[in-house]
Amino acid sequence: MKARTVLGAAAGIVGGAVLGNRLLRNRASEFENPLPGVERTYRWRGIEVAYTVAGDPNDPDMLLCHSIHAGASSHEFEPLFEQLAENYHVFAVDLPGFGRSERPPLVYSPTLYAEFVRDFARDVTDEPIVLASSLTGSFVVDAASETDFEHLVLICPTDETAAERPWLRTLIRTPIVGTTLFNLLASKPSIRYFYDRDGYYDRDRIGEDEVEYAWRSAHQPGARYAPASFASGTLDPDFDLQTELAALDTPATLVWGRDAELVPLRQGRTLADAADLDLVVIDYSTLLPHAEHPDKFVEYLTAELPRAEQ
Repeated sequence: MKARTVLGAAAGIVGGAVLGNRLLRNRASEFENPLPGVERTYRWRGIEVAYTVAGDPNDPDMLLCHSIHAGASSHEFEPLFEQLAENYHVFAVDLPGFGRSERPPLVYSPTLYAEFVRDFARDVTDEPIVLASSLTGSFVVDAASETDFEHLVLICPTDETAAERPWLRTLIRTPIVGTTLFNLLASKPSIRYFYDRDGYYDRDRIGEDEVEYAWRSAHQPGARYAPASFASGTLDPDFDLQTELAALDTPATLVWGRDAELVPLRQGRTLADAADLDLVVIDYSTLLPHAEHPDKFVEYLTAELPRAEQ
């Protein structure tokens, strides 16, 4: 009897988890492109990758590559997308496994993302200026060794996010337990906590639409596969970012939020000194200075970077 009771309880828990996961997926089903532009797709290694284009094709190309987290997508650039399109031919991409792109059950790796950036830039853009945020900055630096980029703008770039734990990646990828665990990690309170702790200096700047969109992004089919690699530390590149930046031929600029804690400003100063790069520091911001202070960020870009002749 006791064994039957335990088995019944376990079956009830599993059934409840399956039902809860299904309800969350249904609630997140409406997931539209948040950026004002033309949405297109790029087929890469069998994956349909979504990107949005805006601006005059005669202006310099600019490729926007979002950061990596559970609800990541090109929505990160929504606050400055239209402003950038006034002076650049802008391409905002949802990396494979994120946003409106397909999310096949691959084992996502830093090499995969570096190769994607390389191929997308070569096939879709023309020697673009590349804006890349956080860990994605490392993927872009890796791609730059084999790709013609006009300039790199790296926003709080990092090559180290977590201790490597492949077992955690395996756990999150499992159908029932992994989905349930990921749904907890990607809940609205968790997403807001991330933005409040690491993304924004002023919590009042965290819009409900931003939290809502990140939550919907994190509850699309297959959403847990790429973040599983991120959470387990297996998306961190094998190289040393400082060494790679110092050897880089492509001009690069670092942008940092003065109050960033997860990737503190002292790391930015170390990278800038070692590689002899310009470092732009934006006050009252942390990891997302471009989203928190878009006007200030765009003002710098249009003043310092190559742009169309007026």
